Amino acid sequence: MYISVCGSSSCSEEVSRLAYEVGAEIARSGHVLICGGLGGVMDAAAHGATDFDGISVGILPGPDRLHSSRWLTISIPTDMGHARNAIVALAADAIIAVSGGYGTLSEIALGMKMGKPVIGLETWELGGRGGEIRIVPALTPKEAVELAVKLGSIPPRVSPGLDNA
Repeated sequence: MYISVCGSSSCSEEVSRLAYEVGAEIARSGHVLICGGLGGVMDAAAHGATDFDGISVGILPGPDRLHSSRWLTISIPTDMGHARNAIVALAADAIIAVSGGYGTLSEIALGMKMGKPVIGLETWELGGRGGEIRIVPALTPKEAVELAVKLGSIPPRVSPGLDNA
């Protein structure tokens, strides 16, 4: 299973610790981590995955690997800027958002649009139409990964490319 970890390129030590634990748990569970490939949450998650012999893939916003996290197993330059967020969301079977700003919010929204389960760890709180909760909250990194695995194995209710607004 492929799990995207989304979050800000700069973050507090506490958020960094959470992201590291998410990456470690993804690796311990035998899954592949996907991220935006830069600093902050992305770097910490990739570091956690690497420390536990996991695979971490960075989908980079720029045309080269100069600013990528040193913890990535694979780094893919896109030269797409923020548009690469769509690839980060699409490549995943499930998304875990750790804290985050507007870039994280865009990945959350794109993931929802694509029918991906989104798990939140100290991140945005959003409700769907009619009060339906669309971000599944997790209290710990372990719970976030367990939810991602459980919900990511369920086929999406919508198909990418269709008008799911």
